Order: sequence, then C-alpha cells, then structure tokens
Amino acid sequence: MNKSIRLYGKLFTSTFYLSAFTFGGGYVIIPLMHKKFVEKYRWIEEKEMLDLTAIAQSTPGAMAVNASILIGYRLAGVFGAFVTILGTILPPLIILSVISLFYNGFQENAVIKAILKGMNAGVAAVVADVTVTMGKGIINEKNMFAVLIMIVSFSAVFFFNMDVILIILACAI
Repeated sequence: MNKSIRLYGKLFTSTFYLSAFTFGGGYVIIPLMHKKFVEKYRWIEEKEMLDLTAIAQSTPGAMAVNASILIGYRLAGVFGAFVTILGTILPPLIILSVISLFYNGFQENAVIKAILKGMNAGVAAVVADVTVTMGKGIINEKNMFAVLIMIVSFSAVFFFNMDVILIILACAI
C-alpha cells in the first residue's frame, strides 16, 4: 500500500509541476512528460510514449489532459488516471482564478505582454525539441516503414495542410 501511495504522490506532483510551469498547451507538455516519465523515471518505454501521444492527440479534449489520463492509467490504473487528471487541471484552474481577480490590471501591462511574447519563443523551442527527440526515436528503431510513415505524415501536414486526425487514422490502417 505504501508503494502505491508513493506512486500516486509522484504522479500527482509530476503532473502538477509540469502543468504549472508549462505554457503553450499539449504540444509543449508532451516533451516534458517524455523527459519525466521516459527518461527520468523510466516508467514508460519510448515507443509506448509515442503511442500514448498519438492516442492523446486523436482523442477529443485537451491533449495535455488526455496524455495525463493515459499515463496515469497505464502506470496506476483508474485511480492513477484520476490522480494525474487532478495534477494536470489544478494548476491552470488556480492560475486562471487568480488572474481573473486581477484581469483589468494585467490587461494592458507592458511587462506581462513582453513576458507572454517571450514565452512564445520558448514554446517553439520545446515543440522543436520534442519533434527532434521523437523523430530520433523512430529513426533509431531502424524500421524503414516507420521512417517512411513519419516522412509522409510530416509532408502531408507541412506541405498539404492535411488534418492531423486524418493522418493518424490513415497510419492506424
């Protein structure tokens, strides 16, 4: 019992921390989850994280919450999913509640505007990092079919502006 309580605590604090200090949505939190759950704790394999990311992206709802649910469920069942949902949704709920109290003061604040503009560059860097990291993971598998799917999928989105959901569905077939 003590071991599972520690696991629930670790899941909650990990997702709470990631959610509290991540700006930019699901595409930004996924690489941080990867670093935490795949690289640091080694609770999830690289390929499984790729699969969980694809499922989280194709499932209705916020990608960060979907990924948290899947990771929590994978590691600790239904209660683990519940714990990770709480850890993921509490920080934005708290932050937005506080901001809403002071919205008029923040609305035209030049410092706040500059901070948010700077965060955009950080978000782009994190998204680039996850793309390279996950791309390396696929290439390192030395599965030419998977590499081909990655190249075709990227090309379809980047050059032809195809809907990501359609690409995920096509790859599933």
